[in-house]
Amino acid sequence: MTDNVLLGFSGADSPDPGVINSCVHCGLCLPSCPTYRETLLEMASPRGRIYLMRGVSDGAISLASDVFVDQMGLCLNCRACEAVCPSGVKYGGILEASRVQVQRLRAEGAAGTAGPRMGARERLVRGFVFGRLFRDMGLFRAFSGLLRFYQRSGLQALARKLGVLKLLGMAEMEHMLPRMSARFVVPRGQAHPAPAARQYRVAMLSGCVMATAFADVHGATVRVLQRNGCEVVFPAGQGCCGALHTHGGDLDGGRALARANIAAFEAAGLDTLDAIVINAAGCGSTLKEYGHLLADDPAWAARAMAFADKVRDVHEFLASIPLNTRDLRPLPRTVTFQEPCHLAHAQRITAQPRKLLAAIPQLKVLEMAESALCCGSAGVYNITQPEMAGRLGARKVDNALATGAEIVVTANPGCAIQLETELGRRHAPQKVRYIVELLDESYGPPNVETDKP
Repeated sequence: MTDNVLLGFSGADSPDPGVINSCVHCGLCLPSCPTYRETLLEMASPRGRIYLMRGVSDGAISLASDVFVDQMGLCLNCRACEAVCPSGVKYGGILEASRVQVQRLRAEGAAGTAGPRMGARERLVRGFVFGRLFRDMGLFRAFSGLLRFYQRSGLQALARKLGVLKLLGMAEMEHMLPRMSARFVVPRGQAHPAPAARQYRVAMLSGCVMATAFADVHGATVRVLQRNGCEVVFPAGQGCCGALHTHGGDLDGGRALARANIAAFEAAGLDTLDAIVINAAGCGSTLKEYGHLLADDPAWAARAMAFADKVRDVHEFLASIPLNTRDLRPLPRTVTFQEPCHLAHAQRITAQPRKLLAAIPQLKVLEMAESALCCGSAGVYNITQPEMAGRLGARKVDNALATGAEIVVTANPGCAIQLETELGRRHAPQKVRYIVELLDESYGPPNVETDKP
């Protein structure tokens, strides 16, 4: 496990004072911080937020103070600051631990303080979404199936035409809904063999949103891996990676999902796998941090580290093996690459995606300005912080359109949704695609019949 994914958790789920104090307040993080770039406010920078964390830790600032609560929520946790920090401050960990403190305070009612309290409606929504929906993939698929019916039956068009969504105050949120796939990926232990001699055995995380709204990306990923000598398995019993829980201040929920996934992949023969391949940047970053998420659990710490050591982003994996370029066919397109934060900053994977794009004959890559600056998605950030998310989404799409590229390529579902939403607002013709989808298109139809994921 590389140092860049080490977290700053303490056993009490509060920010580690040692990590807080490792910040020397040099300010080199400021230009890389999206919220600072937009506001030019010191408190809206990593340095400013660490100052607030230190104040809370020392008792000089109330945990319930508006500025502390607001800034812990306004941060995108994109971790761009970590990538440029000369002191190696593990900012992501202390931010997530601070959010745990805020959420617990709000859930307890902040009695006797002026801090914000969690209302009954929010408590109900969080309880359902984090406590039930993302913990039960059967329920999640059923819910996604209802969304698919809503989108494909004509109900969505009718609701938009009648203005029902505006009356309910849900128009913006509904507009960001990804279109559900015609067919979901359900992990049952199925194996997709390599069409020729097998060189690698890998497992894939089906996940939640990826398996329902981006199932076609899973299909493309499987086919690309197969064309590169991989047998691909989907272990039964796996579920959501827990990224939304850990980023949102519910570390206990994240740990429960981590244990379930570790057990599922162990049952599939973890020691027989060459890699656990992930095609969603946020999920990959979270899975690589399981060892630190469960570091204080004696029964799971070693198992979590063994699991995390197998995790590879799909671009990272493909760039590490002899890529099958023989079967790649010309793809005369122009594309620009939007780098997901948890790929570029949390996992430090920047060269590998470009290497894969460069391998596709006749594909022209046009670099956009600020390609690694957060697009404003950041999990549910575009729901909890719509104003800032909108500003960052517009900034990202401005940079993408300025290249003149036909396609914006990315590697994370949240980024894809954010980009598609902003492009849709502008009625822009550019499409959003995953890098593995372009590779799959370039490889063309397989030479032999293969299973579908």
